[in-house]
Amino acid sequence: MKKLILGVAFAALMSSSAMAAKVGVSMAKFDDNFLTVLRNGMIEQAKGMSGVELQVEDAQNDVAKQLDQIKNFAASGVDAIIVNPVDTSATQAMSDAAAAAKIPLVYVNREPVNVDKLPENQAFVASNEADSGTLETKEVCRLFKEAGKKEANVYVIMGELSNQAAVQRTKDIEEVIATPDCSFIKIIDKQTSNWNRDEAQNLMTNWLSTGKPFDGVIANNDESAIGAIQAMKAANIDMKAVVVGGVDATQDALAAMQAGDLDATVFQDAAGQGAGALDAALKLSKGEKVEHKVYVPFQLVTPANIDKFLKKN
Repeated sequence: MKKLILGVAFAALMSSSAMAAKVGVSMAKFDDNFLTVLRNGMIEQAKGMSGVELQVEDAQNDVAKQLDQIKNFAASGVDAIIVNPVDTSATQAMSDAAAAAKIPLVYVNREPVNVDKLPENQAFVASNEADSGTLETKEVCRLFKEAGKKEANVYVIMGELSNQAAVQRTKDIEEVIATPDCSFIKIIDKQTSNWNRDEAQNLMTNWLSTGKPFDGVIANNDESAIGAIQAMKAANIDMKAVVVGGVDATQDALAAMQAGDLDATVFQDAAGQGAGALDAALKLSKGEKVEHKVYVPFQLVTPANIDKFLKKN
């Protein structure tokens, strides 16, 4: 099992007895660009606190392993638990395990299925997914209009279907396209790449082999958008002739935008979510009240404002 233990140094202005806390963190997987930034955000936040120790573990995209990690955290007597869930539909058992041990739990980034029924000492920190795919698709629509398109065919690349963010982002896309302003856009196919660049590249390669004319790709995340771009470039498609959108504003995505390949992405503040989750966990561990839903805003990123985001994710 991959494991990262972080002992945090004492800060001069804080009392270790007042702030001492051990927090168990279970990440869905370490091998993910966005989640790595989120994880590092928690670590950086902790560095400025006294007596805080993070035990960060990799669930390796395994629901059973993640539940075991939560139970082990509880058995070891941590003061709080942070979970980036592997499967957002499997979180009730995690909430139950933490509640039985009377240990505060904070979900981060991925919305748990039981988010509206969380106990008093549990919370969810993320960005509101109703905004992510909406911002992305509205910009894609605007770019089509700017190009004079009266009809536009798009492919939609979805994330993991067990993940609430993928479900919501796809719903966002469909709802924007259903509006009068963007109803000229038609989805000709939608399939999952499981958030994965290589799977997205293979998927796009298969779509290209059908020979169907298309005008753009709307992806649930940047890794999938980049995979699609790689497939299109391998097929010698002029990237100026298509519109491609993603979500997350990762460094690789911003590089693709600077190269003229990615047209739109949506900044999801990974470090901000990580820091916010740790802050909520520490407050709950001291008996303080925290809102059940704490949102960090999404922001649209385009070539016009990219400079603001180059050093963020």
